[in-house]
Amino acid sequence: MPKRQLSQTSFLPGALAAVVLAVAGCQPTNAVGDPPVTSPVKPAPTSSASSSPSPAPVAAPPFDAERAFKDLTKQTRFGPRYSGSPNYPTMRDWLVSELTKAAGVPAKRQNFTARLGSQSLPMSNIYAHINPTAKKQVMLCAHWDTRPTADQEVDPTRRRKPILGANDGASGVACLLEVARQLAAKKPDIGVQIVFFDGEDYGPQIERMFLGSKYYAKNPAMPKPDYAILIDMIGDKDLNIMREVNSENAATHINDKVWSAAEALGVKQFINRIGYEIQDDHLPLQAVGWNAIDLIDFDYGPWHTLDDTADKCSPESLKAVGTVLLKVIYDEGR
Repeated sequence: MPKRQLSQTSFLPGALAAVVLAVAGCQPTNAVGDPPVTSPVKPAPTSSASSSPSPAPVAAPPFDAERAFKDLTKQTRFGPRYSGSPNYPTMRDWLVSELTKAAGVPAKRQNFTARLGSQSLPMSNIYAHINPTAKKQVMLCAHWDTRPTADQEVDPTRRRKPILGANDGASGVACLLEVARQLAAKKPDIGVQIVFFDGEDYGPQIERMFLGSKYYAKNPAMPKPDYAILIDMIGDKDLNIMREVNSENAATHINDKVWSAAEALGVKQFINRIGYEIQDDHLPLQAVGWNAIDLIDFDYGPWHTLDDTADKCSPESLKAVGTVLLKVIYDEGR
C-alpha cells in the first residue's frame, strides 16, 4: 500500500469537523477522499461566575524540552528497537535504568511472551509507580518498540527494512521520561503510573499489534487507575493534536481535562475538535473498562518509513505535550 499523507486541509475551515479515519496500529483502512463528517465538540469547560471559587492549583514544574529531546535522539542511536533486533536488549535495559533515575523509584519489567503463529517473541513492558499509596491514580503510557518494517515506503525494495521510529516510539518515551523527572522533583498529591508498552507496532497484521497493552490490560502490574492517557507520535515539528474519536466516545471527560489544561496554558498544538479514529494501545485498556484516551498527531508524512528520524521532530513539540500532562497531573491534586 502506498504511503498516504493526510493534511489538516481535509478539515472544514472555521468549523468543528471530523474526518473519521479507521487506523490499524496507526494504519489507515478506509479510502482516502471519503467526505468529512461534521461532529461538533463542546468547548473545554470554563468556570462559572456564580460557582464558588476553586483553590488555586499547585503550580506544575517546568518541562525541560532540550533534555527530553536528548532522550529522543539517544533512543534512535540504539537503532531499530523491536523484539529480535540486535539492540533490543540494550534499549530495554537502558529504559529500565533511565526510568528508575527519572522517577526516583525502581522501574520494573513485566516480561511476557508474544506467541504469533510459530513465533514466540520475548517482550517486556516497563513501568514505575510514583506515590503508589495515593487514593487517586493516573496512568501515563507510551510504546517503546519500533516497526520492524518500513511498510509505507514507496520503493518496494525498502519496505522490509526496519525504521528508527524517532516520532513513532521515541517521542512518547522521551516526553514521559522528562515528566517523570519533574514528578520526582516535586511529588504530586496523586499517584502516577508510568508504563512503556512493548509490541505496539510489531505487525504488519492488526492481530500482531498492541501486544504489550493487551497483555498489561489482562495482567495489570499496578492498581486500576482512575484514567489513562496514552501518547504516541507527539514529536512532529508541525504538531497538531485533536480529540481522537475512540477517546472521545469512551472518555470525553478525560479529553476535557486535557484540552482545558492546554487552553489555560495557551498551548496551541492542541486543537479542540474531533480528528482521526485511531486503533492504538488505548483500545485494550478501554476493552477492560478503563477510562483511556490517546493523544496523537497522525498527520505525519514519514510514518512507517525510513525517514522517521530525529530531524523530523522538535523539542518544542515534546514540551507542548509534557507541559499539558504536568498541568493535568498537578490540577488533580487541588
